[in-house]
Amino acid sequence: MKYLSGNTRGKIFLLFFRTSSFFSKNVFLKLIGFPVRLFYNFFFQWIVGTDIYDTTSVGRCFNVYHGHSLVINKATKIGDNVIVRHNTTIGVGKKGGGSPVIGNNVEIGANVVIIGNIKIGNNVVIAAGSVVIKDVPPNSVVSGNPATFLKFLK
Repeated sequence: MKYLSGNTRGKIFLLFFRTSSFFSKNVFLKLIGFPVRLFYNFFFQWIVGTDIYDTTSVGRCFNVYHGHSLVINKATKIGDNVIVRHNTTIGVGKKGGGSPVIGNNVEIGANVVIIGNIKIGNNVVIAAGSVVIKDVPPNSVVSGNPATFLKFLK
């Protein structure tokens, strides 16, 4: 999976996300980057509806398509080359519970819910509308509510 082009809105969001993330690293950077972080939190979380904390662990080449109504818990760990589409929720299943760990080269369709202390393997496709509440093995495609294994990828 390669970094996809032609996603201007997603690239603008990611520019501000990465910049705000940079300024969240330590107390000194938080102080000098306060205006950037304030803008990011206000504009993207409150106006656009893309709720990803700037402290969320996100790998390289993260790609957001139509980020409206996108919620990712700050404890979630996301690998490299991950694509996320609109109306997706990734987070804890219950108060005090764990958050998902998503591997590399994962494509997440629209209207997907991934909740709980689960692991999504590398090279996985999660079909639109799926509800993932259990671990997903590497190199697989899952779909449904609850998500079930469909096939292995070649």
